[in-house]
Amino acid sequence: MSSKDNTISFPELIKLKRDCGQLNRAEISTFVQGVTSGAIQKSQIGAMLMAIWQKGMTDEETLAMTREMMNSGETFKWPKEWLVVDKHSTGGVGDKVSLPLAPALAACGCKVPMISGRGLAHTGGTLDKLESIPGFKVNQSVEQVMWDLFKLQMICMKYAHFLCFLNSARRLAQSLVMAGNKLGVKTGAVLSRMDAPIGQSVGNAVEVCEALECLKGRGSDDLKELVICLGGYLLWMCGHSGTLDSGKTEIAVKLENGEALKKFEAMLVAQGVSADVAHSLCSNETDYSKHMKRAAHQTELEVLDDGAVLDIDGLALAEVLHKLGAGRTKSGEEIDHSVGAEILVEMGQQVKKGQPWIRIHHNCPNLKPHYSDLRKALVIGSHDKYETASRVAEFIHPDYPNMS
Repeated sequence: MSSKDNTISFPELIKLKRDCGQLNRAEISTFVQGVTSGAIQKSQIGAMLMAIWQKGMTDEETLAMTREMMNSGETFKWPKEWLVVDKHSTGGVGDKVSLPLAPALAACGCKVPMISGRGLAHTGGTLDKLESIPGFKVNQSVEQVMWDLFKLQMICMKYAHFLCFLNSARRLAQSLVMAGNKLGVKTGAVLSRMDAPIGQSVGNAVEVCEALECLKGRGSDDLKELVICLGGYLLWMCGHSGTLDSGKTEIAVKLENGEALKKFEAMLVAQGVSADVAHSLCSNETDYSKHMKRAAHQTELEVLDDGAVLDIDGLALAEVLHKLGAGRTKSGEEIDHSVGAEILVEMGQQVKKGQPWIRIHHNCPNLKPHYSDLRKALVIGSHDKYETASRVAEFIHPDYPNMS
């Protein structure tokens, strides 16, 4: 204990958790305040997180930690009449879901506060993707955000991580849903399959282009499925829609009739993109190279055997793109927004030897050293071994009525 004020010290807090002790609310408050004030060192933060990872947290600790984090720092105050909804990350390779989802929700009258981050792994985060649009400014004051919300009836949103095993994902989701609802935040979770890339692109600029296609009522079916499912779920949870199905229908309509696209265009202009560029990107054109930075080289790889596409290893593909510059290893590193991949085949599709299956956008003159790793990402086999599965595996939520 500290001799001055009888409070527990940071090293003692870490030792207590490491030795399987349960932290009370005051001790958790001390830790969170130490993080936000800068009083606790980064090495101590890492040690505490490691202890929590190894020893776990009780429901009471999770609730206390969430409460302290919610109440720390500066918080937004929303008008009571606003329908404010948020989504934490789906977390798969090629995750561009929020780019079309946020404007679709805004077109339904919701406010979607996007608290996003930069990527610190294989490819960029949501901010990196948005910054691949010329002129887009991600840093705004509270006053700017509130004014843009008032004008556009939208801001964007946060995202969630995927766990490799369903049972682990379910336990995490149940814990998050419990904590959120006990703190007065109506919270639900959707478990989704992210073993293969989402949609047909991985990278930064290429994912923005695919998101634009989704907003124009085109693009890949699995991306559209996630946007419609998550959007419908949020509309139902916030009380805008009477049932989950009616919420999903409304999101689908906003994507098809162009209202979501108009919201996205307005958001671009509000965050620094010139009106001409925003209008051009959101027009009916499919060639985005006039405005989006394009890599110097585009190289296609061919299928080596006849058969069906059984799997596309998103992690293996993302690791190659990271080496090519699409992601960062340390915070603050620059990334190359033009690096990415277009996937030219779909899961379960019958393919022939020699057929192109992927197009890599790169700026290095020689891609051959990466051929082996890229080819390992594609699994070809007999079609009878392919199992069709929806991206959405399960809903985790309190006992809300009208799930259908």
